[in-house]
Formats: sequence, structure tokens, C-alpha cells
Amino acid sequence: MSFTQYEQAYARLQRSELAVPGSSPEMFEKAAKSDADFVFLDCEDAVVPDDKEQARKNIIEGLNTVDWNSKTVSVRINGLDTHYMYRDVVDILEQAGNNLDTILIPKVGTDADVYAIDMLVTQIETAMGLKKKIGLECLIETALGGANVMSIAQASSRLEALHFGVADYAASMRSRTTVIGGLNPDYVCDGALNDQWHAAQVNMLTACRAFGLRAIDGPFGDFSDDEAYRAAARRVAALGYEGKWAIHPKQIPLANEVMSPPDAEVTRARRVLEALDEAAKAGKGAAQLDGKMIDIASERMARNVIAQADQIAKKTK
Repeated sequence: MSFTQYEQAYARLQRSELAVPGSSPEMFEKAAKSDADFVFLDCEDAVVPDDKEQARKNIIEGLNTVDWNSKTVSVRINGLDTHYMYRDVVDILEQAGNNLDTILIPKVGTDADVYAIDMLVTQIETAMGLKKKIGLECLIETALGGANVMSIAQASSRLEALHFGVADYAASMRSRTTVIGGLNPDYVCDGALNDQWHAAQVNMLTACRAFGLRAIDGPFGDFSDDEAYRAAARRVAALGYEGKWAIHPKQIPLANEVMSPPDAEVTRARRVLEALDEAAKAGKGAAQLDGKMIDIASERMARNVIAQADQIAKKTK
């Protein structure tokens, strides 16, 4: 390992992330009672301009009055290029900051975008005497954000996660798409359909893992197609993503299913640790398990699986 190490972000279970429009307060209680690990109340794309101010008021009331059942609760503010953003941060933190866990910043293009929100949040926390530190999360959903993702990932000690926002990313890249988060059937190589988002997703994941952040995949637009959602979730789970958005409640169990390590994988991870422990007692740095060599790298992978399984078990209890 390099001598340079980055501290891991605050640990949160984030397999499923339910998006809830701030203009629909009747959905807040249902979201709180859902099986989603994480809920974000939206001030941005899901709210039309005429409803922005009322949505903000709804969110403040919802944060203060709804029992969120130990869920992580976030707010997606409006973009830094709008006149709504500063009032989102000021009003929500001043009036409901103690009931908020993170702020989701949309369309982050540079590390300075994160710096700006960090400065504002820090000043409000100090002025209001807020009891807990508000985390920041960034949506990587533009070509500029993709180009600067490594510096964005290092922009603030408050930063906890990066999210891949495929819809706006596709628009920014002028990509031809059919379904938000789906694959274009024309993106074919040697007769096989390929994932046109793969390079961007890997680049963002690399930034997250290098600098201690969680990696979350964004929306899948066709909530009538469970299998296509599962397929999209499996692809990012295989890469190492920890969670995926649900834009409809029916997608919550799909995300929880795919983003949870299978029982067989958890069992094998525990067996890996046992086999390596026995090998260490015999003075060996490597061991064999089921006819395959395992070593210290295998141990690291196993511990990742077990840590997530333990997190899920703790939530269930």
C-alpha cells in the first residue's frame, strides 16, 4: 500500500436511495416507512420553477415533523448556476439542519463548486450551533464533472459520496439514448451489446475508492421493467458500487436485493478469513480454498463483503 492514505467517509448503508419531490409532501411519510436505506428530498429537477419556494418549505416541515425511522435523509439542492441554491442551503439548514444528514449537490463541475457549498454550510453550522456535521454528496452528471472527478473527490472533508447521474450526463455528452440509464442498441461491438456508460462509471468509482468515498449509481427511468433495472444494478454492483437510486418505490426492493452481497458470497468470505487464519498459524502467507489460491488481497476483498453484510444485519435488527 502507498504511504499516502485517505480517510474513509462516514459509513452509511446506501443500497437503495429513494428520490422524493419536495413539491409532493404527501409522499414524505410513505418514504419514511419504506425499506429504502436512504431518502433524498428534491428541490431540483423534480420541482418546476413555480413550485421551488413551496417545495423548500415542504422539505423544512417534513424534516422537522416526519419520523424518518433512522433513515439517512438528504436534500438535493438546486444548482450553483441558479438563484434558488443559496436559499435552499440557508433556509433548510437554519430551520431544519439538526434533522438533515447530507446535502446532495447537482451537476458538480469543479472542486470549487463543492468548496462554495462547504463554505456556506460551515458558516451556518457555526452560526446556528448545529449539533452534527452535515455531509456533502456530489452528482457527477456533466462532461465537465467527469473531466474533473478526481479533484472533485478531494474537494472537502465533508464529502461522503459521488453519484453518477446518467440522464444529464448523456445530455451533456450528446449521447443517443432510449431510456434513462438504459443501453442504446446501436452501441454494439462484434455483435455484442456494450455498456456505453462503463468508462464514466469506472472513472467515478476509481475517484471514490482512491479518496475514501461511497459510489452510488443514479436513476433508471423505465420503472415498469424490473429486469432491466436489475441488469443495470448488477453491472455497477459488479464494478464495486454500493447503491442505486429508486425513482419509484417498486425499485427499492430491487436495489436492496442486487446491492446486498448474496448469502453464499458472505459465507465464502468468512471461510476465506478462516482459511487464512489457519495458514498464518502455520507460518504461511497464502492458503488454498476450494482449489484456489487466496492471500492478503483475498482477505481485503472478504472483509469488504463482511463489513457490508454486518451493516445490513445491524439495520435489520
